[in-house]
Amino acid sequence: MDKAPGIYQEIFMQTKILVVDDETEIADLIEVFLQNENYEVCKFYTGKEALAYAVSEKIDLAILDVMLPDMDGFEICREIRKTKNFPIIMLTAKEAEIDKITGLTLGADDYMTKPFQPLELIARVKAQLRRATRYNAQTKPEDSGEIMIGGLIIDKNTRKCSLNEKEISLTPTEFEILWVLCENRGQVVSSDDLFYRVWGNKYFTNSNNTIMVHIRHLREKMKDSAENPKYIKTVWGVGYTIEG
Repeated sequence: MDKAPGIYQEIFMQTKILVVDDETEIADLIEVFLQNENYEVCKFYTGKEALAYAVSEKIDLAILDVMLPDMDGFEICREIRKTKNFPIIMLTAKEAEIDKITGLTLGADDYMTKPFQPLELIARVKAQLRRATRYNAQTKPEDSGEIMIGGLIIDKNTRKCSLNEKEISLTPTEFEILWVLCENRGQVVSSDDLFYRVWGNKYFTNSNNTIMVHIRHLREKMKDSAENPKYIKTVWGVGYTIEG
């Protein structure tokens, strides 16, 4: 682990970000840009050491490279998601769409393909942290509330969701997507609009595929049929809706 010492870090770097990449130049570059934004950086070059740290320490966000010498980023993501819900951004040098879909299916919130622009990575980090902050914040009852649709109950105050009296464990991204759909029940929300409302950005590439994978993951957790869904319905060529 490589962390910059000093009083400046202790006072200003309150948000802790885990960076895992075996390419030292890339890891160091990411670290510099994150530290310029006053984030605390915990940097690792191997997967096992990073995983041990991630599951035992308080992390606000993780940036995981897919290709690592000892264990891949997919496995790290899978293990983290067993106990942690902080945002995860995957880095992949591969162009294959299946690698990106695999990461999202395992619980990652976003991905970037190498080579990437460091400033775009920082923008995505900020977007994920804003969303995670909203997810964890305790809001006033008069500002939000509980929505019930059939056996589905989603509560913006407690950030909890249950289906037929059984709680569903959702990542911050999954919760935000489901909340937007429930808040607009009976209306079709386009993929672009859904992406903008959840991520707060319009310019990220492959937004439709990103939404599609998260919707599929939500359906799996809700044990809903993709072919004949009871809750989240696809309006082909338009977007998604929840009726109720």
